[in-house]
Amino acid sequence: MKNEYVMGNGAIALGALKAGVNLVAGYPGTPSSEIIETISKYPHEGLHLEWSVNEKAAMEVAASAAYAGARTMVTMKQVGLNVASDPLMSLAYVGVKGGMVIVSADDPGPISSQTEQDTRRFAEFARIPVFDPTSPEEAYEMIQEAFAYSEKYHTPVLFRPTTRICHAYANIPMQEAYQPHAYEGFVKDSKKWVIFPRLAFANHAMMEKRNPEIGADFSASGLNTVWNKDSSVSVEKAVFAGGVSYAYAKEFLQEYPQVKLVKIATPYPFPEQFAEKELEGVKEVLVLEELSPYIEENLLKLAGRKHLPVEVYGKLTGHVAAAGENSYETVSAVLADFLQLTIPAPRGLSDAPNLPVRPPVLCAGCPHRASFYAVKQAMKGKKSYFCGDIGCYTLGNAMPLDMCDTCLCMGAGVTMAQGFHWVDEEMEGAAFAFIGDSTFFASGMTGVVNAVYNEANVVICILDNSTTAMTGHQPHPGTGRNMMGDIVEKVSIENVLRGIGVKYVKTVNPLDLEEAVAVVKEATGEKGVKAIIFKSPCIAIVKSDKKAVISEKCIQCGKCIREIGCPAIVKTDGKVTIDQNLCTGCNLCAQVCPVSAIQV
Repeated sequence: MKNEYVMGNGAIALGALKAGVNLVAGYPGTPSSEIIETISKYPHEGLHLEWSVNEKAAMEVAASAAYAGARTMVTMKQVGLNVASDPLMSLAYVGVKGGMVIVSADDPGPISSQTEQDTRRFAEFARIPVFDPTSPEEAYEMIQEAFAYSEKYHTPVLFRPTTRICHAYANIPMQEAYQPHAYEGFVKDSKKWVIFPRLAFANHAMMEKRNPEIGADFSASGLNTVWNKDSSVSVEKAVFAGGVSYAYAKEFLQEYPQVKLVKIATPYPFPEQFAEKELEGVKEVLVLEELSPYIEENLLKLAGRKHLPVEVYGKLTGHVAAAGENSYETVSAVLADFLQLTIPAPRGLSDAPNLPVRPPVLCAGCPHRASFYAVKQAMKGKKSYFCGDIGCYTLGNAMPLDMCDTCLCMGAGVTMAQGFHWVDEEMEGAAFAFIGDSTFFASGMTGVVNAVYNEANVVICILDNSTTAMTGHQPHPGTGRNMMGDIVEKVSIENVLRGIGVKYVKTVNPLDLEEAVAVVKEATGEKGVKAIIFKSPCIAIVKSDKKAVISEKCIQCGKCIREIGCPAIVKTDGKVTIDQNLCTGCNLCAQVCPVSAIQV
């Protein structure tokens, strides 16, 4: 069996394929997106694979397949779990027949998310097991264990990799061929599969009785381990760690093996018997984990209930940072302090300059820049509200555009614009909602229905670049293809809007500035719900060989830089120039130039 060097998300995908997963559904979200993309690239005949319209839809598709005994996997990022929480909470009560693994990738930092929420908390809230891999290699093996535990206890389980596990690389064994899991099929039984209050009450009691059994099972499973236990280490100090923090701690302690290192790979139900055994004789414990102090709190509960004479240090005591992600450097410093060690500073880095600050910005030539600018020009001098959303269009908040007043969660811009309309009767301009094409299908349509039903006066701007750009250009219902490789009928955003009841729907090319501004002005003159579809493809997938050039007519006024903030337009030796390596020839700067000095 050969090995292949793959990303952590790829390791999860290959582990699921080895487990014979029959159906995989999800919604793209960094850091989880590559799981489904990896599965699509390897042999998987007989497996149904889909990008669902959102995480809730994915959860429900996978649930019914698991009712039939199939092995199913759902993928998302941590905030996507919020979207899927309604079916998840009920699924915890109803249970499953086939193994069902919900991969919810957490994002300490956060690096590409709105929150630093911890999926381990969600597992405890839902009363279902959670697995916490410490490396891509372990993720490959552990995802297979997760399917087995799900089937053994007839419960969905959560699988919680974090960004540094998802995006690290490792050598993973490749199987010869995909062999789908054999399953019985759905057996009708309304007493089991139809959730009524009486069933929920009985199953809740069952869950509370079952979970300590799972915790005991986890204690004996070998998933939770101790490193350097048999060496001559201190018996009075121990380090408990989970996730990638365990890997950082292990790397440090290979050079300074003064304490035993305990890995908690199954945080819920907490493996109490295992933890209690490893605390024997220990007087001080340092807990290393990311996001919430979950392991730390469970050790404190255990120590209190069992009257163990142990001091527990971690986030709650200020020994470990309460927010943000850990790194080898931060973990080393915490361990050195805990072990009272003096460690040398890293060599060769003392004179290194600080990395430049690189705030996220819309790509050169991005049509979203033109869409925002058109609205800004049309509303100049008028009090307006600009409600953003999750995706590339969030970057409309950057100067000099400054066109994103709010951004809460996916789909919220459409409904938040309505709130501003209702509370500001003296608004001179309009309440605008900016949302992308993929996000419109994922969570924007409900807000449009709400606006039509309640007769709100808002302008909904759909920035349609024909892809799910920020998470890696995944297809969606409007692109005309799916993850099974089929060419499918495109779902028309315009038809959806008209079907909902939006009377004013206009489609315009945002790179035609004059027309785009005119349409925005026209829309704001209409009453009720208006929708403008700014349609132009993402420049990352539709390449252009056009370039903009600056002629001698340039008066160096800098308006092109001040107005649109395109990263391809810069000042070199005091003169405005266009970086030909970045320019896509979108022509927006040429339309902004007051003396027509820019030509494409």
